[in-house]
Amino acid sequence: MVELKSPAEIERMRVTGQFVGGVLAELREAARVGVNLLDLEAVVRARIKERGAVSCYWDYAPSFGRGPFRNTVCLSVNDAVLHGLPFDYTLAEGDVLSMDLAVSIDGWVADSATTVIVGTPDPEDVRLVRTTEEALDAAIAVALPGNTIGDLSAAIGAVAHAGGYHVNTEFGGHGLGRTMHEDPHIPNIGRPGRGFRLRPGLTIAIEPWLTRGSNKIVTDPDGWTIRSADGSRTAHSEHTVAVTEDGAKVLTRVV
Repeated sequence: MVELKSPAEIERMRVTGQFVGGVLAELREAARVGVNLLDLEAVVRARIKERGAVSCYWDYAPSFGRGPFRNTVCLSVNDAVLHGLPFDYTLAEGDVLSMDLAVSIDGWVADSATTVIVGTPDPEDVRLVRTTEEALDAAIAVALPGNTIGDLSAAIGAVAHAGGYHVNTEFGGHGLGRTMHEDPHIPNIGRPGRGFRLRPGLTIAIEPWLTRGSNKIVTDPDGWTIRSADGSRTAHSEHTVAVTEDGAKVLTRVV
C-alpha cells in the first residue's frame, strides 16, 4: 500500500535527509587511500549516536539477506555494488567505493547513496559514476504529479543505455517514510506512462546502479554483498525524493 505524506511529514523526513546527506558528505571526505572500511563504519555509528538517530540497517533481516545486518552503513568496493558489509579492508589507489546510508529520526526515514573513487581515478570509472548521477537527475526531473513510475524508470534506463550500459532489474528504488522500504517499487528500466501514477505526498528513494560490464549479479558467501557477475566495476547513486505540487523535492541533498 502506498502511503502519501502531508507537507509537515515531508518536512520531518527532510530533517532526516539532511542528516543522512551530511554524514555521506563526511564519508566522501574521509574515504582516502589507507583508510579502513571499519573506520568509516565507526564514523557512522558515532554520528548516529550523537544525533539520537536509529540505523535502518542494524538488525535488518529481509528475505534476500542472510540473518540480521550488523552494521550501520553499506560499503561496497569495486565490483561490489549493493549491501556491502563493512570489513577489514584498507582502501587502495583507484578503488571505487559506494556508500549507502538509511536512518530514522523521530520515526521518519531517509535513504541515500553516493560513489567515490579513491586516489587517481580510471576515466572509465569516472564515466560510470557520472552516468549513475545523471540517471538519478533525469529521474528526479520527471518525479512530478501526473507522471508515472514508468516515466522514472524509463528516464534512468535511457541515460544508462545512452552510456552503453546494461541495466539490472532485480534491485531498484522504493517508497519510504515510516520504514525504509515501502511501496511502490521503482525499477531502473521501464516504459513511459506505465505503472503507479505519482501524486503529491509520495516519498521515494530513486537509486540507479550500474556496472561496467554484465548486468548479471552474484551474492557473496556473507549472504549480503552483491557484486557484478563478471567482476567489473560498479557505481550507485541514490536520493530520497518527495513528489509535491511544486515539483520534486530532494530531501537528502544537503543545502
